[in-house]
Amino acid sequence: MTTLATHREQQDTGRGRPLVPDDTWHAIASRDARRDGQFVYGVRTTHIYCRPSCASRQPRRDHVEVFAAPTSAEQAGYRACKRCEPALAVAPDRGAALVQRACTFIDAHLDSTLSLAAIARAAHGSPAHVQRTFTRVLGISPRAYVAAKREHRLRGALRTGHSVGRAVFEAGYGSSRPVYGSATAPLGMTPATYRTGGAGATIRYTVVASPLGQLLVAATDRGVCSVRLGDDAAELEAGLRSEFAAARFERAPGAPRAWVTAIRAALSGRGGSDAVPVDVRATAFQRRVWDALRRIPAGETRTYSEVAKSVGSPRAVRAVAHACAVNPVAIVVPCHRVIRTGGALAGYRWGIDRMRALLAAEGAIDEAVVSPGTRRRISRGRKRASATG
Repeated sequence: MTTLATHREQQDTGRGRPLVPDDTWHAIASRDARRDGQFVYGVRTTHIYCRPSCASRQPRRDHVEVFAAPTSAEQAGYRACKRCEPALAVAPDRGAALVQRACTFIDAHLDSTLSLAAIARAAHGSPAHVQRTFTRVLGISPRAYVAAKREHRLRGALRTGHSVGRAVFEAGYGSSRPVYGSATAPLGMTPATYRTGGAGATIRYTVVASPLGQLLVAATDRGVCSVRLGDDAAELEAGLRSEFAAARFERAPGAPRAWVTAIRAALSGRGGSDAVPVDVRATAFQRRVWDALRRIPAGETRTYSEVAKSVGSPRAVRAVAHACAVNPVAIVVPCHRVIRTGGALAGYRWGIDRMRALLAAEGAIDEAVVSPGTRRRISRGRKRASATG
């Protein structure tokens, strides 16, 4: 690939490091198995290189370096990942060609009515076979893929300054209703607001102490849009402002107090955040996964495989893991309740120690595995929650 040859020459002017192009980063972030064999990526902090579909914890973008071949990565000092074995030749997938034909047809006909039957004819398979194979290979259904592609096109058209009506039409939507519906709107805000990069949207936030460190809760008028945990309030605020670069921020009195109280109480295992409304952008598949996570009772856990089955995509285990990794509203969408088969705790964006503490506070695991200091903070958090409740 010609673009890969110049990856190391492209510089991120902010950090002086090689810049990973958007399409390449998307393949890594979505664990796109179709890109296996086209490139590998190395992680500077671990000195390990992986294939795009590797199920290991997603690295930070500025820690990633891309190579056209495993030999190039090894010459640069990286060693092969033992999990995905990127140095081995990619085994051919008999369904990959069928899915590629289906994707090519979808990409070329987004402005048409795309039925499963039409996609199946273009892919040279039966509707049922295309549905199963597509979901197995990509982790999402053809319908979800169409929705994601139209959303991507809509975002692009709005960013280039097109009018809302023209952008909606060019994205392939038959009407404006799908992009305004509160339950399924792809942008998480109105198209007019997104068109200006979030300018005009007001996000109210607050940072409070919690049993697990600093807790940031941010919300729009529609619901909570970001929940972050960390040790440094300034770092949490910087992350929020980076995520919503063009929005207007107001701190104090912050997000609605009832929502903050519910989330803070959930951190110490008292109360829940089930009733807290959310205002987040999500693909159709992510929304299904996050809805499933909110149905997991406190004190219980599910494996990635069990979640995949519950959303009707039993083979989409990696896609479920990715949806958990990009969850913007921790605790409200309790991705900490999803563990690996066998009981091992998987990578948690806010740290395995916090994940372990959350599960212990909810009674899902033995509190003995939590450090004494964390147990004391949880205990104090419970007392405060009881006093304010």
